[in-house]
Amino acid sequence: MFLDRATIFCKAGDGGDGKVSFRREKFVPNGGPDGGDGGKGGDIVFVATKTLSNLADFRFTKHFRAENGEGGGSYRCSGKSGKDCVIKVPTGTVIKNKLTGKVIADMLHDGDEKVLLTGGIGGRGNMNFATPTRQAPMYSELGVKTKEWELVLELKTIADVGLVGFPNVGKSTLLSSVSNAHPKIANYHFTTLAPNIGVVKAYDTSFVMADIPGLVSGASEGVGLGHDFLRHIERTRLLVHIVDISGSEGRDPWDDYIKINHELASYSEKVAKLPQIVALNKIDLVEDKTKVEEFKNKLPKGTQVYQISAAAYIGLDELLKGIVNTLKTLPEDSGVEVEESDIDVVREKTFEIVKVSNGIYEVTGTLIDEITRRVVLEDYTSNAYFQKQLKECGIIDALIDAGMVDGDTVRLAGIEWEYSE
Repeated sequence: MFLDRATIFCKAGDGGDGKVSFRREKFVPNGGPDGGDGGKGGDIVFVATKTLSNLADFRFTKHFRAENGEGGGSYRCSGKSGKDCVIKVPTGTVIKNKLTGKVIADMLHDGDEKVLLTGGIGGRGNMNFATPTRQAPMYSELGVKTKEWELVLELKTIADVGLVGFPNVGKSTLLSSVSNAHPKIANYHFTTLAPNIGVVKAYDTSFVMADIPGLVSGASEGVGLGHDFLRHIERTRLLVHIVDISGSEGRDPWDDYIKINHELASYSEKVAKLPQIVALNKIDLVEDKTKVEEFKNKLPKGTQVYQISAAAYIGLDELLKGIVNTLKTLPEDSGVEVEESDIDVVREKTFEIVKVSNGIYEVTGTLIDEITRRVVLEDYTSNAYFQKQLKECGIIDALIDAGMVDGDTVRLAGIEWEYSE
């Protein structure tokens, strides 16, 4: 089964918690705190590989989670870091943030590697908080907890040349005649239900050619296979527009040509601007050659036109020569522009105050998460540090400005406390 779009859920590993521990050996006087740091959580890593041709592996497997970091140990031992979760995708896969719809990675080349989600850092053990005046800290830090993200994978076929045209004009036949591909060929619409790719070797060079299915009137609006396969045209450098010049399907060749170009333009301005070579196929079935000349005269000036018969191997050498010469003048695909990077990085530590009801306030935000991660409220010294941080970060003043008075309740990080001036 060919699958070129999938939605998956990814979560980097949580950081391990720091350890609260003290040395207690008989012959070690004043052993002191020796709690180690927690290990870092594993990363979510995407790797592009040409051994995969589509996203079928993600049809049923949709959840990917890296290993959590282990907690710190006694004797100043750090916790083990979590294993990375490596996700292999076909070359040409574009990764988007489902929440924003923005591109966060383009896995264009074989071997491309991208750390998309970074594992949480481990919390510090109590050995890090010992000072001359605080010789027995009874608290440590918690590891950073990571968030699960919903990602969209879209495969855009990587090919130098894309074959476009109405169904049954001979795209698959041409591909099988000039390349190593063996697509299914039959005389009915939508024989091709997935992009077929082949390598063409001609004139001391080689290039990748793809048969792009799904083009009918209204395809840009989802008719037929619609958008499911139009996206595969985006990565091609050159389009070969195949027209059934014989009209064997009962359609007008010029009308076909206009409609296909309209669908390309409706789908994407970039696609509409791709250079085109026109191949008039089934020339061996044409009895009135004046129809060919009439068609050629209607084309824009400078358009490369070749008369071929893919089934009878007529004119294929001339067509391939034209393709090779044109490709030499075209730049390589530079990939899709990344619109959003480091989606799991908190760039600004903020807080928000909400008045739940009379006398009750709730404080949330990334700043609160960061402060509470570093304290243990059950410990007197740690709690005092927590209160100091609330004041220094302006949270207490912001609560007072919001109307908090003596005796009011504040909810913060899952706990409630009463404000006292």
